[in-house]
Amino acid sequence: MMTAERLEWRGELRENESMARHTTWRAGGPAERWYCPADIDDLVLFLGSIPADEPLYWVGLGSNLLVREGGIRGTVISTAGTLGRLENRGRGRVRIEAGTACAKTARFCARADLAGAEFLAGIPGTIGGALAMNAGCFGSEIWERVVEVETIDRFGHLRTRSPADYRIGYRSVEGPAGEWFVAAELAFAAGDTEDSTRQMRSYLDRRAANQPIGQPSAGSVFRNPEGDHAARLIEVSGLKGTCIGGACVSDKHANFIINTGEASAGEIEQLILRVVDRVREHSGVVLEPEVRIVGEPEVKR
Repeated sequence: MMTAERLEWRGELRENESMARHTTWRAGGPAERWYCPADIDDLVLFLGSIPADEPLYWVGLGSNLLVREGGIRGTVISTAGTLGRLENRGRGRVRIEAGTACAKTARFCARADLAGAEFLAGIPGTIGGALAMNAGCFGSEIWERVVEVETIDRFGHLRTRSPADYRIGYRSVEGPAGEWFVAAELAFAAGDTEDSTRQMRSYLDRRAANQPIGQPSAGSVFRNPEGDHAARLIEVSGLKGTCIGGACVSDKHANFIINTGEASAGEIEQLILRVVDRVREHSGVVLEPEVRIVGEPEVKR
């Protein structure tokens, strides 16, 4: 069991915290420990006070995450709503902390007459999560805008790194092991608030027309295979509307799995596996999940 000396850290530490409260699927088991830092300085102190072998998991808005019913052993670091500072540094540069919602970043840039952040309004997560997976939509990806990133390791050491330190691909980011993003500086072009606002509204209208907004989901479940779309492959496999318990493939967008009310994490994972199997049988394509699946299997009693 973790025994952390409190020192000067000021954040909130909870034990046996339900991760269903911190994921957009609204399902999942508990975290042994859950820590919400007060700010980056506080996070440095906290990480410096815990054992070196304590397992750590980082969570933003939980929009790309499935936590198994057995829960997470170790400590979850929650950045959403806390590492949320934005700073306009001039010359088109904006520093954004990792817990900032992508949609908030888009609005901030629009108000600052900066263009190029509009696509972020369609990403239902935080900047930290977007950086970790090179999130994107409407033809743009976040790493196209990165000037530099700030990271922290498990001992609380901060570093500043350039994009050259990372290998960036489609929904994929590979970089120095054992480091997590705490902030980034992004570059944007000069723009106009009204133009950016219209563009964001257009993106959000398209999203609402094509995706099951308002129902618990994790966004797109599978990566698009090269030259095709996961949603098309799922639909032609006859899977739209397929359910396991309270987990269902959306009738509106086949690459979304929704929690209709009481779905368990186990039911969601079973449905993910069923989709993979059916698409492979029908089309010969092996879909790769875009969502992270973490935690222990459900404990049978």
